[in-house]
Amino acid sequence: MLENATRFYKTMQRRKTIREFSDRPVARAVIEQYSLAAGTAPSGANHQPWHFAVIESPSIKQQIRLAAEAEELDFYTRRAPPDWKEALAPLGTDAEKPFLETAPYLIVIFGQKHSEFDDGLRLKNYYVPESVNIATGFLIAALHHSGLATLTHTPSPMGFLNEICGRSKDEKPYILLVVGYPAEHCQVPNILKNRFTILHLFYRQCFNYGQSPIVPKNDTYSKAEIYSP
Repeated sequence: MLENATRFYKTMQRRKTIREFSDRPVARAVIEQYSLAAGTAPSGANHQPWHFAVIESPSIKQQIRLAAEAEELDFYTRRAPPDWKEALAPLGTDAEKPFLETAPYLIVIFGQKHSEFDDGLRLKNYYVPESVNIATGFLIAALHHSGLATLTHTPSPMGFLNEICGRSKDEKPYILLVVGYPAEHCQVPNILKNRFTILHLFYRQCFNYGQSPIVPKNDTYSKAEIYSP
């Protein structure tokens, strides 16, 4: 078990967010299977309050890029506070987002306030942000495991994605996930993950509410659709 845990950690440790993608094709079946894997994530009341809009159409990707770059330009030139710009500086980001057209797939991940079924049943969903974020983590880990790279892009606001993808205003786009292979000369910032002194605490003894723990140690079903050319 420890061997498997260590192997998984080492695999995930190699994951890097990239912004330079190749246009090398990825089989649709691969994306479909990993969307199914994401759909196995736990969710509030098991309502699975997410929708994955998988986009491979060049024309739709172009629409998304134009809309995203308009929001990003406004962000970088007018809305971004100085401290936010300072935090982004080491990453070298700007309003230009060519990867939105270059990468073979974009996956828009929507959260759903309600789930609707073919028989007309409509249910309120619970813990939507938490559920969507867990499923997204499953998806990113699965894609990395297959050798694909990802970028979690979050232009703000993202309401244009509802219109482009034909989704209800009752749904909220959380993440625009860019998926594909790295470009041949792709570079990433040299940033270490373990920036913080304490990553986790092991609580080895029960303690009463309000007291400090004693000696903490630092030791299915997937709702998705494909947007084709």
